[in-house]
Amino acid sequence: MKIAVIGQSAFGVDVYKALRKNGHKIVVVFTIPDKNGREDLLAMEAAKDGIPVEKPARWRKKVANGKFEILPEMLKLYLSYGAELNVLPFCTQFIPIEITEAPIYKSIIYHPSILPKHRGASAINWTLIEGDELAGLTVFWADDGLDTGPILLQKTCKVEENDTLNSLYNRFLYPVGVDAMAEAVELIAAGKAPRIKQPEEGASYEPYITAKPELAEIDWKKTQQQLHNFIRGNDKASLDFLKEEQKVNIAWIGVT
Repeated sequence: MKIAVIGQSAFGVDVYKALRKNGHKIVVVFTIPDKNGREDLLAMEAAKDGIPVEKPARWRKKVANGKFEILPEMLKLYLSYGAELNVLPFCTQFIPIEITEAPIYKSIIYHPSILPKHRGASAINWTLIEGDELAGLTVFWADDGLDTGPILLQKTCKVEENDTLNSLYNRFLYPVGVDAMAEAVELIAAGKAPRIKQPEEGASYEPYITAKPELAEIDWKKTQQQLHNFIRGNDKASLDFLKEEQKVNIAWIGVT
């Protein structure tokens, strides 16, 4: 298939490589603009292979009543590449529905939770903070909602007692996620990819973990287990969000 990869980072690179290895043609890579003069890893990898790379600062513009509409020049640019499928392995930009619905096979997205639970940008954090026994990932079809599209496939794993955001991501969500994205594309190519409507039961949405300072504040009234879960779910959160009296050595907190 002719595929447009829309995303960034090392995860995006490995999905991109897997698709090429499986014989698919990457017709274009859309990624984020250079930051401080440095290209994203996906941009560098695609350029090395001679694949066209586009780095739009935005895909849409704000219009009346707080609404947005796609930039006509972006739609024209996207359509010029003739993609049959969009693959979004890790994408921080908002991609308009006109783009996700344009290809004949539409668009698939990776999300690091067992949807419909933990929709939103901090799914791994909340999986740990809430003490879930199972973690997982979902490859789903894009729609006009936030992580609400039909499910194509899911993978799960047991959350270990001392898993952190980093360990869970590197042990399972990253490597299995790359394989899952490649598997999903093969199912689409074979005409065997399901579209399973997400159930309403168990659906949840949590905010971006660093969106508000109070989300990263330790509540010492919590139980030992809750504190343990909170800390391991925030192992990449900035300590700048902690009050001065909360900046303590937390190595002693554990579960016995």
